[in-house]
Amino acid sequence: MNSEHNETAGKPAETISGRGLERPEGRLVPEVPTGERKIEHVRLCLNEEVGSVGVTTGFERYRFRHSALPEIDFEDIKLDTAFLGFSVRTPFLISSMTGGSKATGEINRRLAEAAQRRGWALGVGSVRAAVEKEELAPTFRVRESAPSVPVIANLGAVQLNYGFGLDDCQRAVDIAGADMLVLHLNGLQEVFQPEGNTRFGRLLRRIEDLCRTLSVPVGIKEVGWGIDGETARSLLNIGAAFIDVAGAGGTSWSQVEKFRSPDPVRRAAAEAFAGWGNPTAECIVEVREAAPTCALIGSGGLQSGVDAAKALSLGADLAGFGRGLLGSAVESVEALDQRLAQVELELRTAMFGIGAENIDALKSTQRLIRV
Repeated sequence: MNSEHNETAGKPAETISGRGLERPEGRLVPEVPTGERKIEHVRLCLNEEVGSVGVTTGFERYRFRHSALPEIDFEDIKLDTAFLGFSVRTPFLISSMTGGSKATGEINRRLAEAAQRRGWALGVGSVRAAVEKEELAPTFRVRESAPSVPVIANLGAVQLNYGFGLDDCQRAVDIAGADMLVLHLNGLQEVFQPEGNTRFGRLLRRIEDLCRTLSVPVGIKEVGWGIDGETARSLLNIGAAFIDVAGAGGTSWSQVEKFRSPDPVRRAAAEAFAGWGNPTAECIVEVREAAPTCALIGSGGLQSGVDAAKALSLGADLAGFGRGLLGSAVESVEALDQRLAQVELELRTAMFGIGAENIDALKSTQRLIRV
């Protein structure tokens, strides 16, 4: 692995400090904030308390009824599935997280290599920076490292109200070598972000135009406050190819932006929204009821393969993991691979515990109950 070095000290500069946490040689994020938003986001997500407060994913309200005699062999359990016509070896997605600097580009490379190695679908962070600055494009070019897994490029939907058009969106897809594009909805984050774009009016029509004209499928995701059934139905009716609920219970981006804001009023106001949002489990259920056949990703605060099993049983087609992978990705290739392997083992074991031999059986199980 290539690392940036502190030329004056002759020692690796890529450490993260904060709350007493220091990261040793081999980790990727610079010691001090660089002023680059993506670096700051990674640093804050690793070092500060940016999780939701007072709202959970809702997965704790469900449990599986154990089957003491599953009538299947553990080694016969299959995790392969399909999403929008793409075959994948697992029902997992590495959710959109980062890119836009040398260090975060290296994180994307690690994530891409891990996705390829283990058969996870892969999302990248917002490619807007690379569309606007060509020199940043390499930090999002993941296709070479992940040649045979589905790749999802990512842009903020609100950018369609700030001059981004079809050509810009196609450029984002081309940079990532992506099979599809997801537009993220992050209104509350934009309110508290110092550079925030908050013109969300008349956005649905612009999304529809893009869904009808872009060369690849266009999906919609939230960033941690959830998409409900009504909103999902509106988006699917105008041509959205898939929904990623990205519900509450994991990272709160109002909390992240609170730490970045120089405005004391915004910092204080952000605290009121630490418990905002629709729990991930509720979003999955609502969207599946509203759109029984839509392609659906369940993400937002998932921490384990058991959470993933619940998400799939509630109606998701893929289970997305974000910040729960970030620390391992920053730490080392080996740590990331072990983390993905752990999630896969947890899912297989949950399936074994209810006698589900494949993903279709898991999704149709009657052994998930609300408690």
